Amino acid sequence: VMSQFMDPEENTPLLNGDSDSIDTRDDDYKSRWRSIRVMYFTMFLSSVGFTIVITSLWPYLQKIDDGATAGFLGWVVAAYSLGQMLASPLFGFWSNHRPRREPLACSIFINLAANVYYAYVYLPTSENKYHMLAARALIGFGAGNVAVVRSYVAGATSLKERTGAMANMSACQALGFILGPALQAALSFIGEKGLSVNLIDLQLNMYTAPALLAALFARVNKALPFCREHHVDDHGRHTRTINYGSEERLDVSQETDGDIDQIAVVTSNILFFIIMFIFAVFETIATPLSMDMFSWTRKDAVLYNGIILSCIGFESILVFLVGHFSYDDDNGNLIGDRPVLLGGLIIIFCGFFVLLPWGDHYPQIRWADVRNVTHKTFDPNPASNGSFEPTGCPAEQTWCQYTPAVHLAQFIAADVLIGVGYPACNVMSYTLYSKILGSKPQGVYMGWLTAAGSGARTLGPVFVSQVYTNLGPRWAFSLVCGAVLGAVLLLVALYHKLIAFSLRYGRIRE
Repeated sequence: VMSQFMDPEENTPLLNGDSDSIDTRDDDYKSRWRSIRVMYFTMFLSSVGFTIVITSLWPYLQKIDDGATAGFLGWVVAAYSLGQMLASPLFGFWSNHRPRREPLACSIFINLAANVYYAYVYLPTSENKYHMLAARALIGFGAGNVAVVRSYVAGATSLKERTGAMANMSACQALGFILGPALQAALSFIGEKGLSVNLIDLQLNMYTAPALLAALFARVNKALPFCREHHVDDHGRHTRTINYGSEERLDVSQETDGDIDQIAVVTSNILFFIIMFIFAVFETIATPLSMDMFSWTRKDAVLYNGIILSCIGFESILVFLVGHFSYDDDNGNLIGDRPVLLGGLIIIFCGFFVLLPWGDHYPQIRWADVRNVTHKTFDPNPASNGSFEPTGCPAEQTWCQYTPAVHLAQFIAADVLIGVGYPACNVMSYTLYSKILGSKPQGVYMGWLTAAGSGARTLGPVFVSQVYTNLGPRWAFSLVCGAVLGAVLLLVALYHKLIAFSLRYGRIRE
């Protein structure tokens, strides 16, 4: 099974087809898949670069700026997605009219410089939180290359190949999702103090080391060779696009005749927005929620949430592998893209529903005078050690005193459910969208889809940090459940519109 998953052009049933119609020249075939593999690896490194710091954002922010609040954390998390939202359509447009190596190289350089900036945000003597905000925005801007990567893979695969290619790319993204938090968890043993490198005025600790490692990954990505541009129609025949070099020998296809269903495009963007919104809510709230409910220290929260997110990433890989068992050479996906998307949304709803607080157990309260107490009861022996880190739910969050605690078992159960539902929804969203667009240039359209996801990742953290801080987890997770139900209703109402471009015009049979 693993060999099928990792070597698509030779073994995976998803990527086999009529050898007379797909890649008539063997060198074109090999060159096409070499380029696609480079895109896989680029997606992997981009995912690592994002997740490697996600669990340490909150404790790092608290350490460099005492005035930072949980509400400001939402803006810091959102800054990444805001930068990506602005960059995605720009890089998508660029890739439609110029060789894709240009926007890819530019975005990777921005990502490298921004990660180095993030590692040094502790240096300014004031307003450090705004430097972190700017650094995260620039890292997100560099991550706008995701639109270029996905548009290339969508354009370089036939309709039968695309589900497998998108699944493989999402699997690479999930592998990065595993490795990033795992590396952060491993680097947490450096500690908050770490060591000083006076020559370059660097404090190397559990917060700065992951960012520098992400910068190193960006440098490795920039060194990867990018092969020739390739674009095929839904049957796998090469077509000519404006960003091909003159050295490319391509056949001209008429498969792009016809208008794209704009209702399906808008619906796909809305669904993807909701999917990314609810996952952004989850990944943003995981660290503050665990620190409030389980009285974890900053170091514990970074370590344990890193392990949990790594496990979710591994679970995502299993979801993609199971998806390959549901594929048949002759009949395609036996379950179907739309049913998988619907099922994923229902599982996500169950995950957030499980997180709703219940019972008569309340979180431990962290009082402003540093006395660590249980619910409404003071500790008569506060710690006098200056290194003592108070833990628990902050007293200024008034809901802590009357809202039941979220149990660790609830937290883990929600992680498991969301770890199944989110990857299914993510890969099916991209797959359906690319099929709806057909063989037309997808750079700008993929840019808008990525921008929709980035917009969700911008609003999601701000929404949850404000609602969670002021109203508590009951309101926050209830509103998220309502958003998921809205997505389910929208998908059911426009189910018949979300079909492939070639299927809509009768060029292929369902």
